Amino acid sequence: MSVFWDPLTPWPMIWALMALAGLAVFVAIWRGLRGWPLRTLALMILIAGLANPILQQETRKPLSDIVIMVIDQSASQSLGDRAAQTGDAVAHIRAAVAALPNTELREVTVADGAEDAGTLAMTALSAAVAKEPNARIAGAILVTDGQVHDLGLTPKLPAPLHLLLTGNAADWDRRLLIQNAPAFAILGEEVKLTLKIADFGAVPAGLPPVVDLTIAVDADAPMTFSVPVGQDLELPLRLPHAGINVLNMSIAAQNGEITDRNNSAVVQINGVRDRLRVLLVSGQPHTGERVWRNLLKSDPSVDLVHFTILRPPEKQDDIPVEELALIAFPTRELFVEKIKDFDLIIFDRFAMRGLLPMEYMDNIVQYVQDGGTVLVAAGPEYGSVDSLWRTPLAQILPAEPTGRVINQGFQPKLTDLGLRHPVTADLAAGADKWGRWFRMDEVTALRGQVVMTGPENRPLLILDRVGQGRVGFLASDQVWLWGRDFEGGGPQLDLLRRLAHWMLKEPDLEEDALLATAKSDVLTITRRTLSDAPLGDLTITAPDGQAVTLPMVQKGAGQFALTWAAPMVGLYRLKQGDLERVVAVGPAAPREFAEPLASADAIIPLLTGGVARIEDGLPNLRAIRAGRTTYGRDWLGITPRGATETIGLQVRPFLPPWAWAILAAFSALGGWLIEGRRIKRRAE
Repeated sequence: MSVFWDPLTPWPMIWALMALAGLAVFVAIWRGLRGWPLRTLALMILIAGLANPILQQETRKPLSDIVIMVIDQSASQSLGDRAAQTGDAVAHIRAAVAALPNTELREVTVADGAEDAGTLAMTALSAAVAKEPNARIAGAILVTDGQVHDLGLTPKLPAPLHLLLTGNAADWDRRLLIQNAPAFAILGEEVKLTLKIADFGAVPAGLPPVVDLTIAVDADAPMTFSVPVGQDLELPLRLPHAGINVLNMSIAAQNGEITDRNNSAVVQINGVRDRLRVLLVSGQPHTGERVWRNLLKSDPSVDLVHFTILRPPEKQDDIPVEELALIAFPTRELFVEKIKDFDLIIFDRFAMRGLLPMEYMDNIVQYVQDGGTVLVAAGPEYGSVDSLWRTPLAQILPAEPTGRVINQGFQPKLTDLGLRHPVTADLAAGADKWGRWFRMDEVTALRGQVVMTGPENRPLLILDRVGQGRVGFLASDQVWLWGRDFEGGGPQLDLLRRLAHWMLKEPDLEEDALLATAKSDVLTITRRTLSDAPLGDLTITAPDGQAVTLPMVQKGAGQFALTWAAPMVGLYRLKQGDLERVVAVGPAAPREFAEPLASADAIIPLLTGGVARIEDGLPNLRAIRAGRTTYGRDWLGITPRGATETIGLQVRPFLPPWAWAILAAFSALGGWLIEGRRIKRRAE
């Protein structure tokens, strides 16, 4: 039974009446009126009637208490006998809660989090708490190995939070830990990775102090080294190529360790070039000379050395040498002493004219065969007697001049091979609107890949591989017209940049390549080829050694693709024909296995109840009062909340209005009679 007020007039008016009543009582007392107590009572009754007190009576139904149990069924719970321990604990808690009066159990199961997020037990507990009335929650119990990865989301509970810990105190584990690994490294320079092989838990005696460490870079053959256990190790490494380099490191499993899923590690390092050194030699000043210079100077990672032959040896104008303001062409320094320092050599409308001895040209040929790159942008000089073709460089040049220079307007076109080649394939859109060029050398392609043609389908752009190096040949010096937007221009910048990057062996521009990317657990695999021969199926080898063979779907000319859902995280090996590639899906060791030993250390500071290791015996459940100890040696406590639900409500006024009026009238009449002394006169 409770009382609340439902005033018949606004409260400000009632407070004003109370003030007036108080003033009237004060005046009555001051004047000595004998009936002031009854008059005061009458005023109080009237004011109480206006305030209108209401009696409320509720009919309540008791509600049961709720215990929440979060069951960890993540991957780490499958280690050892943890699954059996979890099953025993869950059955025990169910029976214990069922034995408590007026108590219900809510069960929440937690699996592995998406995208290797780990065990999100506290997120699940928070969601379960939000679904229940706070006044009914009598306790919560976590059944887990302690490897919970969202402890920052632990909810505040009005009752104890307990932990039943799976796992065994005798468990131990050996791990391969990557202490430090750079995200990128400069090609040709040594980079160091720091790693450690460490043992944790109840490590058995007698283990050997060294272990075999196997390292593989991409799909190369693995190398094995004997390394000590428990020491920081520095691994010196030089990346073999630009782009992503995948390093897979692993150690053999030991008998008795809880898992070998953390015995391997995958490190992906992006190989970048420090400074690209480019030598640009222009045979003579011409309109298109600035094209190459502007392209190369616009890239801050390029160190450009540019020479233009302004005064060839045959020029005779009787000017004393000491009065010339020209720099002598340092042929020996460039083509003998420092030729191997350059990543790319460009000959732009260059003619011999006695500038370079033939042995220097032999050096350039050897430079290319050893892995260097040469690009020739030919002009009318290429068909002359001083042509580069009439030097030892002809051994590596893919085009032989006919001696004819074609002087007519023509629109460059992509060949069928050019529509597939990664240097030019992306330029095909809008090729029919390219502006015209007006001069090119007529050449005969001897080898290489013709990706662009000019008039009469003559080769215009030829790409070729020589030994370990690459050679590019452009049979015109008028690409600059595209840069001037003549007749709408064309993709000058894209063409020259992609051409330079192909010659510098960028992995994304390889003609025959097997590429793969991983997003979440989905592999997107692309095969690029210039061959018309049918391709074989793709073989995918999973981290557990299981292999699957799948056909690839053709998406375009020389383009094949496949999308495949990876069944597990780890390192996958792809093979199609002679091409191999590795790709990592998630980490090599999932988060669930990064620290697989059962431990309550991280959770204990967040608990308001006790911790019981299941292997030591399952505790009983007891009902305890709020504020008392929540756990003991063999028991865990829950706090009965005594929550109720209102199922009925009765509301009635304390008195009807007419009753208040009668009481007030009688009180006022009594005061008036006393003051009129009528009672006294009747007695006389």
